Amino acid sequence: MSKQSNKELATDVLTLVGGKENVISVVHCATRLRFKLKDESKAQTEKIKNHSGVITVVQSGGQYQVVIGSHVKDVYQDLLEVSGLSGASSSEEDTPKGNIFNQFVDIISGVFTPFLGALAGTGVLKGLLTLFVLFGWVSEQSGVYQILFAASDGFMQFLPFAIAYTAAKKFKSDPFISVAVVGALLYPSITQMAAEQVAINFLGIPVIIGPTGYMQTVIPIILFVWLQKYIEKGAKKIVPDFLKIILVPMLTILVMVPLTFIVIGPLGTIIGVGLGNLYDAIFNFSPIIAGAVMGGLWQVFVMFGMHWGFIPIALNNLTMNNFDTMTPMLLAAVLAQAGAALAVALRTKSKKRKALAVSGTLTAVFGITEPTVYGVTLPLKKPFISACIGGAVGGAIIAGAGVKMFSGGLISVLSIPGFISTIEGVESNVIMGIIGSVVAIVISFVLTLVLGFDLEASAEENAEVSTEEMTTTNQKSEKRDVLVSPLTGKVLPLSQVKDEVFASEALGKGLAIEPSVGEVYAPSDAEVTSVFPTGHAIGLTTDTGAEVLIHIGMDTVELEGKGFDVKVKQGDKVKQGDLLVAFDIDTLEKAGKSIITPIVVTNSADYLDVLDLEQTDVVSGEDILVLVK
Repeated sequence: MSKQSNKELATDVLTLVGGKENVISVVHCATRLRFKLKDESKAQTEKIKNHSGVITVVQSGGQYQVVIGSHVKDVYQDLLEVSGLSGASSSEEDTPKGNIFNQFVDIISGVFTPFLGALAGTGVLKGLLTLFVLFGWVSEQSGVYQILFAASDGFMQFLPFAIAYTAAKKFKSDPFISVAVVGALLYPSITQMAAEQVAINFLGIPVIIGPTGYMQTVIPIILFVWLQKYIEKGAKKIVPDFLKIILVPMLTILVMVPLTFIVIGPLGTIIGVGLGNLYDAIFNFSPIIAGAVMGGLWQVFVMFGMHWGFIPIALNNLTMNNFDTMTPMLLAAVLAQAGAALAVALRTKSKKRKALAVSGTLTAVFGITEPTVYGVTLPLKKPFISACIGGAVGGAIIAGAGVKMFSGGLISVLSIPGFISTIEGVESNVIMGIIGSVVAIVISFVLTLVLGFDLEASAEENAEVSTEEMTTTNQKSEKRDVLVSPLTGKVLPLSQVKDEVFASEALGKGLAIEPSVGEVYAPSDAEVTSVFPTGHAIGLTTDTGAEVLIHIGMDTVELEGKGFDVKVKQGDKVKQGDLLVAFDIDTLEKAGKSIITPIVVTNSADYLDVLDLEQTDVVSGEDILVLVK
């Protein structure tokens, strides 16, 4: 997407979420703009979903998430530019509290999202470096290895700095005070004393530090930054304005560093150990069941934003054990989506869906599944279910075989080298990790091919019948005219239209569609022969002579044009797929109008037959009617 179109998309999204004044904060992850809005009811969700640059909208965890795709970072930057937003909350009081779970998800996503890219990049680099050593391409004693190892491991070792900075942004504390406190926790002499288990005390109070100090720590950092916010506020109240720039940081650091060493750090460590022990107990009860559950339901967790709750567990596992058993089984869930999307690409007859499926396959292989899920597998239902089944089987194999991950970051095919053990005496079955991943892909691929998918299953199942019907007719004439669907939605027979004129086929043969997207496109190359002033109906004459009437909803003429935006005028020449009319489904439904839209060939008598391909659901641009002369 071009820079200009990114800016247009950013402007459109900002307008549709209710404008700058409705935005408390906005951040982005790998594929989504994550808004916190003052009033979500002001956001025009359906219009955002129907925007050509948007995959879908997810409202979860107190966030309004607009799924854009892999170029979301560029859109985000343009959004900040056009809006003047900083990406941080405008005021604490405006922040919706929500329930405890929503608050937890919001905090975790806000803290970890900004640096996931860097964490993923260094994780992949560490895995590749391990692979190079295994193949003998690089020696562990070489300068090349030492420098690249520092590059791949340094971010994880000093992860507390990143967490302190992003947590401070989230809690609206001074991020540089947070970094200063972390600097004290990770100070080399302190870390060395911790490693040597030298007794430390502060004013006679013993200081308890684990053997690795606070390197790679997660939970203690989040806890102290949360408390820091209140210490800062207290300091600002007692310090004169002209001294605040110096004394507020000094007093906050003076309080927070000892308090973290004496209380918060040990408390966070206890929580981390307890969390790790709980995870180990659940996992060790049955690794196979754990793998099946996580592999099968991971994408469901992602859909609802629940996956953020597992990120601290994975990082905590790395901190406690120097490896993690949870992330490997998630690879099966990720690659299963790629397998299902590939099957859709091979089976679909829709060029648009094929392009989405091919793109979705590639993004899923490299760990970005939102475009695949929301754009391909979930709308088709059965491919998503097939991928969940494949992920469950693959996850069970991987977890049951004891595959471990020795680096952090985004899970993708590039994570596989990270399965290679870097710790003497700790085994990790890399081969079974690969086998489990392949099994997940194959199962989801085969199931999708066998089960098909809802939007096209009926068309394919009836293809042979339609062909047989046309064969007899074609013995008389080979002339056929195909109309594509002008709408996306559920296909219904005309008999279900609540209007006797249409239902009796008095105006001609055809079908009806209950639209899910408020856009009408040209079903063929044609001339616009009539456009009603109210925008509720449009007449076309195709280049092959078919006269087509598209009547948007029932009794919608009474709205006098409200909710309709006509894009063409009488006499215009249009190409198949050109946008004719945009309409607001919510406006029609709130007015009590049926949105079921008849598509009728008004000169049906000029044809031997008008054949309905009998889909149950259809996407605009797919074949729906065959006119036989």
